[in-house]
Amino acid sequence: MIPIISRPGGAFNSPVISPIYINNPLSSIYPKIRVNFTRQRRRIQASSLVLPLLPFPIQQVLVPSEAKTIHLYEARYLALLEESLLKNDVFVHFVLDPIVFGGTSIEGSFAARYGCLVFIEKVEQLQIGALVSIRGVGRVKIVGFKQLQPYMTGEVIPLIDNFSSETTEISSKVLQLKDALFTLNSLEIKLKAPQEALLQTQSTNSLLWAEKNLNLSSIKNFIPLITERLSFVGFQPVSGNTHSEVRALQNAKLKAMDTKDTLERLDISMELVKNNISMVAAKLAIQSLGVP
Repeated sequence: MIPIISRPGGAFNSPVISPIYINNPLSSIYPKIRVNFTRQRRRIQASSLVLPLLPFPIQQVLVPSEAKTIHLYEARYLALLEESLLKNDVFVHFVLDPIVFGGTSIEGSFAARYGCLVFIEKVEQLQIGALVSIRGVGRVKIVGFKQLQPYMTGEVIPLIDNFSSETTEISSKVLQLKDALFTLNSLEIKLKAPQEALLQTQSTNSLLWAEKNLNLSSIKNFIPLITERLSFVGFQPVSGNTHSEVRALQNAKLKAMDTKDTLERLDISMELVKNNISMVAAKLAIQSLGVP
């Protein structure tokens, strides 16, 4: 059962939001939403946690190993930040996905999907609010909401890939993916890009983070195996992405979050990285010709 959030009086229109710096993406609907709790009893799992939840539109899905910087300035979200810092520097990033029943859109209804447990890496105080750097740790499922005000909290459980005995094949594909990522990064740093473009080392930074020995004992049940973490590393934006390339990446990220098999996700990731290598190589060729 996926938790459903409903708002009377109209459907939510997702705003166009920068993938790096975002303000409160749902402030217009958050005060008015109501939650339709299931009446079924839920069995509390040993690995469940109750954590603050921060909602985003579906265009802002976050995958494990990915980094993002968000601007929080409203009092309720600063309270969420304070609570998260007290809860071992973690909260849950999730998206509100418009739902359709029987081919008919249910006005103002959204499913809470694609939850990602995030770790707060850095907080920079501003005159108004704070810039918060977060890193995706692992996928989670929201099994129930606990409160809506002043901010959302909910009970979450970890979503971990199905165990695979094909460790040799996984190891081989991980090595291939890492080689491809290094190739992509070496091409990216040669590509001229506007100053406001995304940092050109996002994939490499995510790779280094995914390979770390994560010392987060308080959430150890929520941390995927290193091979699973590495399978998400390829789902990063590339400097100079076009709108169509951003949409393709978005679709790939959603598929990666749904996939429960590490091998399958590694294949998706490798295909994406290879396409990015071809794209960046083509842009470099054009750049060398001096074509604007």
